[in-house]
Amino acid sequence: MQPHDFWQEIYPPGSFPRGSVYTGFYPAVLPDGTQIKLPIRPLDDGIHALASLIINQASFAVQDALAKALADKLRRLDPQIIVGLPTLGLTLASAVARELGHARFVPLGTSRKFWYDESLSVPLSSITTPDQIKRLYVDPRMLPLLEGRRIVLIDDVVSSGASMRAGLRLLSSCGVSPVALGVAMVQTERWRNLLREEFAEAEQMLCSVFSTPRLARGGLEEPGSYRDAQAQL
Repeated sequence: MQPHDFWQEIYPPGSFPRGSVYTGFYPAVLPDGTQIKLPIRPLDDGIHALASLIINQASFAVQDALAKALADKLRRLDPQIIVGLPTLGLTLASAVARELGHARFVPLGTSRKFWYDESLSVPLSSITTPDQIKRLYVDPRMLPLLEGRRIVLIDDVVSSGASMRAGLRLLSSCGVSPVALGVAMVQTERWRNLLREEFAEAEQMLCSVFSTPRLARGGLEEPGSYRDAQAQL
């Protein structure tokens, strides 16, 4: 597949086998059994790799399917307002809010407007931009939408847990806490330790559409082939 061909199609259940070795792509399985192809991104160590999702490059059909699947999981919690993490989380948060029948959502941001309050911000970093430390802001005008409401904090992916932790810290500084955390993809298990250090309840609050493992070359001969690293233990 060409790089721009990933995340463009929903495939019928069972289109691609799920085993322990993956070549060229990782087949993610949605709750209804349908599948999407995720590219495999090698890491700098030359051994490990991750399955990748860039949701704002996905087709509308894929975005809609992910939003519907996540909204279906969140609906039982009766969320009143969706809060989205930048940057890619905003695409999913907006779609989930629409799927839940909401008229709007609250986007967090990294661009400081002149009327923002610096005390309503926290440092932000992510696995996709590890060398950039930005600040995460909430527009003070949005605070009345959060107070006393059942909030769900949404990002596209949880991987290291750093972005989600920043979002939780920011909401805490506003005097509110979410009833759930929502993501399209759980990428490996790295996030658990980081979040539980400060937000012990985060593991139980997380709702996701699918999860992907850490992958490793593991002595495989075929170029571009990776094995589920956990399966090697």
